[in-house]
Amino acid sequence: MLAYRHAYHAGNHADVLKHLVLVQVLRHMAEKDKPYTLVDTHAGAGGYALGGRYAQKKSEYRTGIGALWDRQDTPPAVADYLALVREFNGGGQLEQYPGSPGLAQMLLRTDDRLRLYELHPTDERILQAFLGRRPHTKVTMADGFDAIKGELPPPSRRGVLLMDPSYELKSDYKRVLGAVREALQRFPEAVVLVWVPQLQLLESAELPQRLEHAADAAAPRGWLHARLTVQRADERGFGLIGSSMVVLNPPFKLHAMLAALLPWLTDALGQYDGAHFLLEQRAA
Repeated sequence: MLAYRHAYHAGNHADVLKHLVLVQVLRHMAEKDKPYTLVDTHAGAGGYALGGRYAQKKSEYRTGIGALWDRQDTPPAVADYLALVREFNGGGQLEQYPGSPGLAQMLLRTDDRLRLYELHPTDERILQAFLGRRPHTKVTMADGFDAIKGELPPPSRRGVLLMDPSYELKSDYKRVLGAVREALQRFPEAVVLVWVPQLQLLESAELPQRLEHAADAAAPRGWLHARLTVQRADERGFGLIGSSMVVLNPPFKLHAMLAALLPWLTDALGQYDGAHFLLEQRAA
């Protein structure tokens, strides 16, 4: 786990889907004056240099954020997301990509609380230098799964929990499910966002449905599942062919936004003729 660096994958198609959903959820949370808490269990470094050796190794951003950068026909939610990435780049060329903490830093209000957990020591140091001095912010080098018991429920009883581990260890699938159940037990109203890779693995295929069942039992506003499939697996059956975002207690406008957005995004990011999307929702 400590060998994983998200910089290799920064700005890829999975980041695009994850961050589009995250931005819309945080926009929704800011519609009320009462502050809220964002807990990010696997925060990474907060931002990534796309010209660096990690990002350049496979240049995954080229078929993710890079494929959207110069589009002039973007739906409003994509335009909003791109505007934030441009702000992160100082309004210039695409050279940096904001991780979830970088987007949060631009969207959270002064009195909103930010809790960032990261186990990789180098990424934690970068994150600490980037956001450690922000008001109401705590950056901790610790296991984010274990942190849930100390973070939920938040003082204001308004909170978002983001979980996007690397899943390099198969045990992450089980730990995500356990963490979601614990989060909903402690704070049933939490808006929980879980990123799930789409791989040729049973654990990957089953996790969204298991998360949905957990929401059926405990989340008062139900669940939403958005999946984007952009490419085929390689000849050995390996590779990230797409990804899902499962949102428990989703904002009521999120389904309509994604229903309008996902066909466009599939066309923009699809890398083969069979690229497709899935969008499902169930109220409590």
